[in-house]
Amino acid sequence: MSGGLYSTEKKEFDKTLDLTRVKPYGDTMNDGKVQLSFTLPVPDGDKGIEAAKLLAKKMGLEDPSVSYHGALDENFTFFVVYGNIAHSVDYESIHVQAVEIDTMSMEEVNQYIKEYIKREIVVIGASTGTDAHTVGIDAIMNMKGYAGHYGLERYEMIEAYNLGSQVSNEEFIRKAIELKADVLLVSQTVTQKNIHIQNLTELVELLEAEGIRDKVVLICGGPRITHELAKELGYDAGFGPGKYADDVATFAVTEIVERNL
Repeated sequence: MSGGLYSTEKKEFDKTLDLTRVKPYGDTMNDGKVQLSFTLPVPDGDKGIEAAKLLAKKMGLEDPSVSYHGALDENFTFFVVYGNIAHSVDYESIHVQAVEIDTMSMEEVNQYIKEYIKREIVVIGASTGTDAHTVGIDAIMNMKGYAGHYGLERYEMIEAYNLGSQVSNEEFIRKAIELKADVLLVSQTVTQKNIHIQNLTELVELLEAEGIRDKVVLICGGPRITHELAKELGYDAGFGPGKYADDVATFAVTEIVERNL
């Protein structure tokens, strides 16, 4: 009897970390605890709560419970559901395509440009298409930068032009040709119905039509941008959340040198 109780307790408080079978961590290792939120187009009430729990079960949650629910409108309710999953992933087998660079500081980038490029480089950036958000492109371009990382406008050897938001791809390319840009930065924040994919693809096609795609370093960034996605769409690199101007600048200047642009 005691052995059975001991085995149960040991299982409940498992502290073993197996990177080939990684599960979510809530209260204890390997408990598989997760929390998710969603909105249902139903009134706030017992029936809606049960619907949320049934949906959670269909999504793979075991013993789901609704920890919060609140009416957004008469016929819309927001739910937070808590539960655990049995599934795990093999962390050791995961291979992610990422930008592999040793990020240089602003001073190091400036010195690198002086030594290997021997002229100022021209960088233009914008939120293109119908995207009206400028937080991302401003963080990379503006002089004050973001989170202690100065923007490209502060770099001595970079001539940076922030074109702002809602810049059409055609206008963006015209400006790139006019300024003889070395690097094009595209920020995409609005991603509903994958509109960013369409816009990013169109830009590459227009650059190829103008015959200048291979003459520039083309970089995109945004909350749903990965390096793998960027490469698939024809870009040289993609930067998602947690990346700063020094990351972008380092990739851009080393790419210019490697491709002898």
